[in-house]
Amino acid sequence: MTAGDILQETYSALSANKVRTGLTMLGIIIGISSVIAMISIGKGAQNSIQSSIESLGSNLLTIVPGVIQPGRGIVSSGRGSAQSLENDDVEALRSIEGVAYVSPELNRRFQIVASSGNNTNSTVIGTTPEYQTIRNMALLEGSFFTEAQVRSLGRVAVLGPTVAEDLFGEADRIGKTIRINKMNFRVIGILESKGSGGFANPDDTIYVPLGTMQKILAGVDYLSTIAVSVGDKDLMTQVKEEAISILSAKHRVDFENPDFSIVSQADILGALTQIIDTFTIFLASIASISLLVGGIGIMNMMLTTVTERTREIGLRKAIGAKKRDINLQFLSEAVALTCAGGVIGVLLGWGISYGITSLGIVQTKVSLSSVLLAFGVSATIGIVFGYYPAGRASKLSPIEALRYE
Repeated sequence: MTAGDILQETYSALSANKVRTGLTMLGIIIGISSVIAMISIGKGAQNSIQSSIESLGSNLLTIVPGVIQPGRGIVSSGRGSAQSLENDDVEALRSIEGVAYVSPELNRRFQIVASSGNNTNSTVIGTTPEYQTIRNMALLEGSFFTEAQVRSLGRVAVLGPTVAEDLFGEADRIGKTIRINKMNFRVIGILESKGSGGFANPDDTIYVPLGTMQKILAGVDYLSTIAVSVGDKDLMTQVKEEAISILSAKHRVDFENPDFSIVSQADILGALTQIIDTFTIFLASIASISLLVGGIGIMNMMLTTVTERTREIGLRKAIGAKKRDINLQFLSEAVALTCAGGVIGVLLGWGISYGITSLGIVQTKVSLSSVLLAFGVSATIGIVFGYYPAGRASKLSPIEALRYE
């Protein structure tokens, strides 16, 4: 029995009852499309999170006071308050080989009032000019404040686009005055939109010189965060270890139990990616249950087909068809069903992913591996669930089959 004969017989058998064939493939179609859609959503979410984290800065190490403990956030762990970062720490970090930029930060929330009368409640970050480089901030208009304005306690402010619109709308904003904690500040720059970074929204933030923030607005001499940009990605681990060593010695605390924590982009991305991967696998596993149901449906159909075609099987064996020919014929029908369902499922899953992207819910990504996985699963289901009915058909006795009513 040639391959052409098998294909012709398979087509004739499956097209003889199109409704039953279509309903049998439905489970495979739903299963494959669901798995591809779930995997593409997971990949898209992972890429989106990676882009958001990378947009916060290049090769970034973030130093925060206190100790980060899973499920508890930042705590002091019995070593006094979590206000352990000081201005002197910045110069110590600059001395580390491989460090490109260091940006000290102090943030608070204030009620902001514009000269136009509009007001909003936003985060105000006191920092230095290096912040713009480290955080990949681009100016829409105006300029960022200078080092001289930091030293002279300049009352100038750079606005994120969201807070700028809340305060001034579409009117000219450069040179206008805003009041922060009852102090007047002159607007010198407006930033381009970056979108939410997952942990904060830079678009809804106001930036002022660090000295002004510490001495005039907040009245403190410590820092909320120190951002360190490493020149070479391969030096991230080395710089992190040196930073822990230098700051531990400076703070006179144990190297193994410092009063601060250093978080890298890789740490954040790794943790979030692991969570997303877990949920993707979980959702894909639930969707794959329909593949099992589809496989059982295929086996049920093939067993019914064997019963209906018992006399045909007996006639084929009587005129010389071998056991292998009968087995191959029914097995090819089962595989054809699953492969056809797999193709339709891949196209449907691709369409669902495209629709989700078009609606702006999440930027999905259909990977080649998920498509290959779909075809692999389809073929496996066809072989596994088609083997028993095919074997049963091939074992029928020609005489008994011809007598079957």
